[in-house]
Order: sequence, then structure tokens, then C-alpha cells
Amino acid sequence: MSIAQAIAPHLPYLRRFARALAGTQQGGDAYAVATLEALVADAESFRLDLEPRVALYRAFLKVWGSVPVNGVTDVGGRLDGGPRRSLSLLTPPARVAFLLHCVEGFSAEQVAGAMDRSVVEVEDLLVEAGREIAEQMSTDVLIIEDEPIIAMDLEALVQSLGHRVMAIARTRDEAKAAVLSREPGLVLADIQLADGSSGVDAVNDILAAASVPVIFITAFPERFLTGQRPEPAFLITKPFRAETVKAVISQALFFDQKSRPGLCDEARTPSVARA
Repeated sequence: MSIAQAIAPHLPYLRRFARALAGTQQGGDAYAVATLEALVADAESFRLDLEPRVALYRAFLKVWGSVPVNGVTDVGGRLDGGPRRSLSLLTPPARVAFLLHCVEGFSAEQVAGAMDRSVVEVEDLLVEAGREIAEQMSTDVLIIEDEPIIAMDLEALVQSLGHRVMAIARTRDEAKAAVLSREPGLVLADIQLADGSSGVDAVNDILAAASVPVIFITAFPERFLTGQRPEPAFLITKPFRAETVKAVISQALFFDQKSRPGLCDEARTPSVARA
């Protein structure tokens, strides 16, 4: 099997991981492309003794660690031109390890392989990341979700991080009404809502009036991760794990100033099934 065939099934999820680190579709995709270019230029950098997925993420992290995006250097001019921060401060090894483990589902051993660290070091990084997430500044969260049990689970997770749930909306109209009196600091949005309305449309209503970080919830993230249209930077896959929600909320809040109107334009699709 060629390297291209081995890594092809993992590329949509590499883009998800890259976007979570970079905070934008453009920045994350630029790093993913740079990783593929690096593998083409030096096929021997792909570790055949590792699982293909682990070897792919290892190659990505080599590129990630070698190219600063603090306003001095970018990747072929493709990185987002908005406000820049030092990612060495925003995404330390602890946060990288936490995303690999909790969002991408890597075991501690797989994280160690991707990061070129020992399992003991990875376990220490995961503990450190947990402390960092607990220290995040609290904010008001709007949950757009029509399933009561899922909404309750999300509410409990949000509150466990020290945030406040300002409202739970079951429809697009309820979401619009919820933000009339107070602007949320974060939105968690399902895709398909109780009355047949769209969570994507509800989010675009909100983004038309305010710049708010958004996390979409869907059972089919690969349908959003095609690279062929503007796409949300942050996705949670149903069924989700508590650790995943916490990790993605943390990342979204780090990059709150990158959110802007139009983020979800054309992201709506009738083929996304109800989870």
C-alpha cells in the first residue's frame, strides 16, 4: 500500500485537528497541505513502523513545530490574515496532547508516537492540560439543541468548566430570541432542530450581528470537512465524550477573536442526518 492510500482515510480528521490548533479553516488547512507537501518531498519522513494515522499526525506536528505563525512567517501565504497570536503560548504541548487524546481518540501510546515523547510524559501533559482548561475564563454559553437529554448533558459539561448557560434553544427562532437581550460568549449548535429549522441558519443569524465563537455538533463531521467551501473551524462528533466537549470549548474560546460573520456561509447541507 502506498503512503497516499494509507493516509487518505485520515485526512478529513487531520484537517479537523489542524483547524482546532490554528483556530481557522484557512490556517488549519494550510498546515495540512504543508504536511502533504513535506511527505511528497521526503517520503522517508513517514514512519512505516507506526500506524498510518499516528505517522501522519507525527508528520503534521513536525511541520507545526517548524513553522511559526506569530506574524513573522506563514505557510506559503495561506494562513489567515486576521489577528495573530503566538501559538507557542496558545497551543503548548499539553494542549496538543489533550486534543490528540480527547478529540482524535488517540491512546496515550499513540499520542506518544505522534509527539515523539514517552507515555509518562504524555500522561503528565494530559494532567497539565486538564488544569489549564479548568482555569479558562468563564463566559455565557448559548446551547442550540432540540434533544432534551443531550441539551442537559451539554449544560452540565459547560457548567462544570465554570461557564454559565444563558439559554437552551430548540429552534432557530428561539435562538434568535435568546440573543436579543444578551450576547453569548460561545455558541454550541446542533445542525438539525426540532421544527425542521437549521442550526447553521440560526448561527448565521447570530454571526450577522456579533462575533462569537461557534462549535457545531454533528454525527457526520466528514461532510463538513471537504475543503471545498467555507466551513466551521470547530466540530464535535455525536455521540460525544465529555472530554471532547471540554477540549473543543477550550480551543474555541482561545480563538474567539477569529470568529466573524459569514463563517458558516454555504455550510448548510440537506444531507446531514439528524443525530
